[in-house]
Formats: sequence, structure tokens, C-alpha cells
Amino acid sequence: MSDLKLEDISEKMRDIDFAVLSTRTEGGAIAGRPMSNNRQVEFDGDSYFFTLESTRTVGDIKRDPSVGLTYQSKAGMLGMKPFFITIEGQAELIQDKDRFADHWTKDLDAWFKEGIDTPGLTLVKIVAQRLHYWDGYEEGEIAVGNREAVTG
Repeated sequence: MSDLKLEDISEKMRDIDFAVLSTRTEGGAIAGRPMSNNRQVEFDGDSYFFTLESTRTVGDIKRDPSVGLTYQSKAGMLGMKPFFITIEGQAELIQDKDRFADHWTKDLDAWFKEGIDTPGLTLVKIVAQRLHYWDGYEEGEIAVGNREAVTG
């Protein structure tokens, strides 16, 4: 077992651009969608992603805000192990331009042509409750709400 802290996880997440956001659909199935965090990772338990209000992702979150996130770092050619992170949390939908500006990067202009003025733009905030990590040999959990390491 490992006893990484949230700061250690944040450092490992720094170079991971994409996560899979899992929601529960209207029919109860689990749907996973790739989402980019635009390499904005100073992970403190909260994750942010932009989407449009008209997406199924937003509809799913409105019905059930319990979500999951999965991250995987790259394995290196010199024997570096991949690092996996799964997060259970609650999603919040934000439609405030000031909050958009706090998380906007120029790369987002390719997806949202009108920037923070894009009609229907929505910021999805995931508040982590529990995080599990695994590197192939060691694993652990962090109860993010109280920021304490959980092993077992």
C-alpha cells in the first residue's frame, strides 16, 4: 500500500490532459466521455471542464450529479509505469462568465468559437469525494473531503 497525499496526486496529474467523465444516463446506464482539462491541473479536489448546456453530459448531471473521473498517465519507454487515478464526486453546473474566465485557456477557442460568450457554454465542476490511485504495484485511496489518506 502507498500513502500518497493530495499534493502528490496533483503533481502526477499535472501532465495528463484528458479524463473520462462518467455519468448516469436517463435509462440508468453509465456513459463515459473524454474531457480535456487543458492541462490546468493544480488538483485540490476540484476538476473543471467546459461543455455546452445542450449536451447529454449536462442532462445526465442535472438528473444525477454523482459522477466519476478516470485519468491515466503515459507509460515511459524507460520502464516508467502508467499511473491510474479514479475519482468519485459530485458535479456542479456553472454558467457564470466570471467563473468561465478563471478557467479559460486559449486552446478552448478551437472548440468554443465565441470564447466565454459562446451561447450555452457550461463549466462542469467536479468536487471529488474519494480518489483511488494505482501504479501497477502500489495503490491507495484518499477521502478527499477530509484530505486524509485511506489505505486498505
